[in-house]
Amino acid sequence: MQLDTVKLDNPQNSESLEDTTNLPFSLGDLKAAIPAECFQPNIGKSLYYFFQDILIIGLLYAVAHYLDSWYFFPIFWVMQGTMFWALFVVGHDCGHQSFSKKKWLNDLIGHLSHTPILVPYHGWRISHRTHHLNTGSLENDESWYPVSESDFKAMPWDQKLGRYYVFLLAYPVYLFKRSPNKEGSHFHPNSPLFKPSEKWDVITSSIWLICMVSLLALGTYQWGWMWLLKYYAVPYLVFIMWLDLVTFLHHTEADIPWYRGENWTFLKGAISTVDRDYGFINHIHHDIGTHVAHHIFLNMPHYNLKKATEAIKPILGDYYRKTEVPIWVSLWRSSISCHFVPDTGDKVYYTCNKK
Repeated sequence: MQLDTVKLDNPQNSESLEDTTNLPFSLGDLKAAIPAECFQPNIGKSLYYFFQDILIIGLLYAVAHYLDSWYFFPIFWVMQGTMFWALFVVGHDCGHQSFSKKKWLNDLIGHLSHTPILVPYHGWRISHRTHHLNTGSLENDESWYPVSESDFKAMPWDQKLGRYYVFLLAYPVYLFKRSPNKEGSHFHPNSPLFKPSEKWDVITSSIWLICMVSLLALGTYQWGWMWLLKYYAVPYLVFIMWLDLVTFLHHTEADIPWYRGENWTFLKGAISTVDRDYGFINHIHHDIGTHVAHHIFLNMPHYNLKKATEAIKPILGDYYRKTEVPIWVSLWRSSISCHFVPDTGDKVYYTCNKK
């Protein structure tokens, strides 16, 4: 399948994409193995997860305000930042239109989930869609794609610092600037990320963000910078660390292939990711570690992914990747070894940077 045959205005329906890979299975084979109900969003269940996260976030704020203790705040920061991340995952379903079959409800809950954590819902939704429809493509993927060896050697020191050493804080920079060699703000309607027809979606989300920033500014004016630090800034930092950690680990492993040119297809790219076990956090962040099935079927609700994964594992066989290696071990290994890929080759893997 040629890259330019993928229509990015397709409403997140991966199984509608043409499948002409040389894999021993097709999208049709995988879809046929999955119970039909896995593809059907349940509005009640989706809303349950949204309100559950909102309730826990509210309770954590109430406890932190009541105790107002520096002994408790570090615990609060980790817990609340983790819940911000969980809320992001609910908005993630909305962006894929898998929260419900009603676009207006998906967009409403998406804004209510993403605006409080300073994510431009529509801007993120559009670039994230591009990532999913080009996963594994060296030329067209949007996030956590590898650079070539020559580009790595020519990369300015500040980009290397951000990409390889403080990447767990990279997300705000990505929103404003994207990745190395790819420019475009998620907030600007004329960004190369977006089509002219998407202008008002981007403007709408930017207005929501302006309102949120104004509320934070008003709270800071009323109660001071320490209020902002204690109740929002530090939990926000924990949230973006979760976001960068999970996204990095889904797409950065020494044995995950990347493709150039016509050797790339949607299905090859979709299975070029890895499932991970986050332990007791799995349920809290809505099993986002179940990532392979999500990349194959973008419009499947998160609460059906585990069942779908079990259904397709026998068909995927050795093409299915899951690791039981502890998260922090995988993070260390990938961060020190996965820096670039060879300059040539249709199917390449990360090469260890020994310098």
